[in-house]
Amino acid sequence: MSLFITFEGGEGCGKSTQARILWKKLCQQGVPSLLVREPGSTALGNGIRRLLKKRDGCSISPEAELFLFVASRAQLVSEVIHPALEESKVVICDRFSHSTLVYQGYGRKLDLPEVKAINELATQKLHPDLVILLDIPPEQGLARKQGAGDRFEAEDMPFHQRVREGYLRAMESEPSRQLFINGALPRAQISKIIWLKVKQLLPPG
Repeated sequence: MSLFITFEGGEGCGKSTQARILWKKLCQQGVPSLLVREPGSTALGNGIRRLLKKRDGCSISPEAELFLFVASRAQLVSEVIHPALEESKVVICDRFSHSTLVYQGYGRKLDLPEVKAINELATQKLHPDLVILLDIPPEQGLARKQGAGDRFEAEDMPFHQRVREGYLRAMESEPSRQLFINGALPRAQISKIIWLKVKQLLPPG
């Protein structure tokens, strides 16, 4: 049985940690699983990731940023995600189409219907079976980060507030396939909540 799970949230919410914990748990249970991240997890995606994350790199317009993200996503879906799902694996993705809708749509203020349409093209209309959102106030999430930060962490607070608002609005649609979690909860408690939900989606045995 294939299953596609994505993790979403603002900076410092803990989604990457929780995605890795879930992947390890599935592997321990003998469930064929794959952990990928966006942008990245392909040669093309890794190159785009370096370009997009570099704080002191070249100037990138909001529109160019959008197309770079969806180019990475299109390659990831074709090269990695679709083949894994066809092999009946559980695919866990650290960020997916919701990130683009929220960061480029709400954060960069690009046209939301256009962002959605471009996302649909890049994903070949692939939608997650479960979207896990770790919600945390941006002030608290950014305080968890250390060092100079990447291009997105360096954005001003209004940008991060728009991102959070975007996620909260996105979660209002299709609540049956979305799991909202307070990202300020203890790590172990969050992991337990996630596992209880994912277990319900796995075949018995």
